[in-house]
Amino acid sequence: MLKHFVTLQWKSFFRSASLSSNLFFKIITIFFALYMIVMFTVLGGGIYYILEEKIQQDPFQIINHFLIYYFFVDLVFKYMMQKMPVVNIKPLLYLPFSKAKIVHFSLWKTVLSFFNFIHYFFFIPFAVVLIIEGYPPLQVILWTVSALTIIYCNNFINVFLNDIDTVFYSFLGLLVLLFGLQYYQIFDVTIYTAPVFNALYSTPYLTVIPVLFMVAMYVAAFRYFKNILYLDGGLKQKQQEAKTESFDWLNRFGSIAIFLKNDLKLIKRNKRSRTAVIMSVAFIFYGLLFFSGAVEAYEGPVWRIFAGLFVSGGFLFTFGQYVPSWDSSYYQLMMSQNIMYRDYLNAKWWLIVIATIITTVLASFYVYFGLEVYLAILVAAIYNIGVNSHMVLWGGAYVKTPIDLTSNKKAFGDKQAFNLKTILLTIPKMLLPMALYAAGHYTVGPMLGYLLVAIAGLLGFAFKEKVFDIIEKIYKTEKYKTIAAYKQKN
Repeated sequence: MLKHFVTLQWKSFFRSASLSSNLFFKIITIFFALYMIVMFTVLGGGIYYILEEKIQQDPFQIINHFLIYYFFVDLVFKYMMQKMPVVNIKPLLYLPFSKAKIVHFSLWKTVLSFFNFIHYFFFIPFAVVLIIEGYPPLQVILWTVSALTIIYCNNFINVFLNDIDTVFYSFLGLLVLLFGLQYYQIFDVTIYTAPVFNALYSTPYLTVIPVLFMVAMYVAAFRYFKNILYLDGGLKQKQQEAKTESFDWLNRFGSIAIFLKNDLKLIKRNKRSRTAVIMSVAFIFYGLLFFSGAVEAYEGPVWRIFAGLFVSGGFLFTFGQYVPSWDSSYYQLMMSQNIMYRDYLNAKWWLIVIATIITTVLASFYVYFGLEVYLAILVAAIYNIGVNSHMVLWGGAYVKTPIDLTSNKKAFGDKQAFNLKTILLTIPKMLLPMALYAAGHYTVGPMLGYLLVAIAGLLGFAFKEKVFDIIEKIYKTEKYKTIAAYKQKN
């Protein structure tokens, strides 16, 4: 039966209408996976000696001290990146397959996920180093088994987190709170968790506890999915109190107000769009890697503009690049109405502009690192508004990716977003402002570099209507291809 399911998945991949883009995306994914494997292996094999040299304490005790955060981050990362893999379930429910076998197959696919497998390349080299350094082999091996078992516990916990957003956001808030309290030396949760991981090493038979917990999580996940595995599963919605939201304050935008209201409701009510907003807020802190000196390779002056583009343009890159895919579920209906494409695009543009201004204001704390740092963010925001807001809308005409608003699947990108046209459009989005700044910085000084980037943004804003004429024409040309793509389910 397992072989039969694997065969169906294999045929589904090679018979897909998007086979060429699938292969391209798979090749890119393989190279990224190999890179991650190398990095985890190097880290696992070298962290013992790095900690021993830098901190002059027992590296194993330090690892146990902070291991709780490793598992917390793993769980958050799984929620954001790892979608519960499922076979094409509804067609199978007509066939003589037991529901138990279908659910077992789906859960075992999560067990074999790369997001679980990658941790082997950290813990096994680390265990080998511990044994070489004289730690008892049996205790090290059982401690490693315990750690990997907890990784699989996270895997099955993620099954429930993917279906209950409130639990995840509460968990994420708790993680941020605990880290903040420890950073400011108010409360250290590792004082209570480190003895647990030390006990898993010093008392090897305690390994049975995480193993039993993992089995319990598997059984719970199995029963959960089996109970909801019906043809009409998900059709019946929970009854909630009906609420109306008018957003009357948007009426000042005239004919585009109805589109702005629709987008705000979409963001507020759907999981996928809310995730895009959360990711855009997270991008505000991305600049800390560049401006705090945390990563030596990012200390070059040109990297300031690169960081500024992401700090101020998080929403632009996470939400804007998938216009009009956010409306894919009702795009055919919308295109059958008397709707002006210009109004539709203007509404998306204004949403991006408002979000860029808000994030730029929120990022004002970067003044702490110097006025020049915030100036880089400010001119990058001008460039995002004047140029990149046009580029993401332009590129969206070629990214024909239907979006499931109820799921975080592909929240970090999609294979159909990789094509020659969208790749070429990254040149004015990222490389051009960096080149403009470099030209000014290395000839006269940083102020000329900032001025050139700002002028480019202002010129883009000045010629907005001309650019929108081009974008509108492209959207009309791609209209029927887009509609056909949104019908494609495989």
